[in-house]
Amino acid sequence: MRNLRIALDAMGGDHAPESIVQGALDAASELRSGVILVGYEDQLRKLAPNLPEGFEIVHASEVVAMDEKPVEALRKKKDSSMAVSVNLVKEGRAHCVVSAGNTGAATASALMGWRQMPGIHRPAIASTMPNKHGLFLLLDAGASPDVDPEHLVEFAEMGLAYAELVMGRKSPRAHLLNIGEEPGKGNNFAKRVQELMGKHDWFAGNIEGKDLLKEPIDVVVCDAFVGNIVLKTAEGVAEFIMSEIKEQIPTHPIKKLLYAPLRKVFAPLRKRMDYAEYGGSPLLGLNHLCFICHGRSNPKAIKNALLEADRAL
Repeated sequence: MRNLRIALDAMGGDHAPESIVQGALDAASELRSGVILVGYEDQLRKLAPNLPEGFEIVHASEVVAMDEKPVEALRKKKDSSMAVSVNLVKEGRAHCVVSAGNTGAATASALMGWRQMPGIHRPAIASTMPNKHGLFLLLDAGASPDVDPEHLVEFAEMGLAYAELVMGRKSPRAHLLNIGEEPGKGNNFAKRVQELMGKHDWFAGNIEGKDLLKEPIDVVVCDAFVGNIVLKTAEGVAEFIMSEIKEQIPTHPIKKLLYAPLRKVFAPLRKRMDYAEYGGSPLLGLNHLCFICHGRSNPKAIKNALLEADRAL
């Protein structure tokens, strides 16, 4: 019996509800948790006429658009799929939310509905990123752009806990994203963060942007303004590289065969650079779990987000 349940915002995202529902169905056989599909009930039942065991549908009469202002959306749309999902967790009917909808609205809704954990002042999105040695966490990737130095210490502690408990890292350490690796680098904000982090044995020092993809690291912290730029720049570079490689492969059948070995070499790289492989990013620091997915999430991304949420629960 699936005692834990994930509330899935089935109407959130550029390809909702079709991709969201399909992703949930694809994940069903691997999940230990149940799933509540939240959204327009008539549409959801057409897409999933035969629900897997542990699945159910909860109707929501409204949808928060991707371009809506978060505060206005929360005030006007009390019965949105996003708000209903958050309330299901608040009421104890679900234990986690997964949404590919408006990131700002999802963050604000979860924050207002659940509040911060004791001792935590700002939530943070912990985004999983690949590098030469595996995966690392970057936070904050989009939740709290205006923070104090003390808040980055909290981000580090949350990221370290997630890296250890969910990712299985032993004695993980945290770096501060900075303009130089030497102590004392950066602006006054960065220097104060270094001073505070330096009091903890988990602090591994500064790290530059150029080293994110080549050094063995567990957790990297920064404010959301910087983190979101890093995340989207990395996505853009990955897409550029893969598109350039694709353009170099000829379309002629015979020449295409000659490039077959090269395509096999690049296949693992393509997989590692695909955002869908990593699903969603946890919003840490609140009294419950929320996973934020890419707005353009396809079924594969939703499936992986649900599996990650399942592990976290």
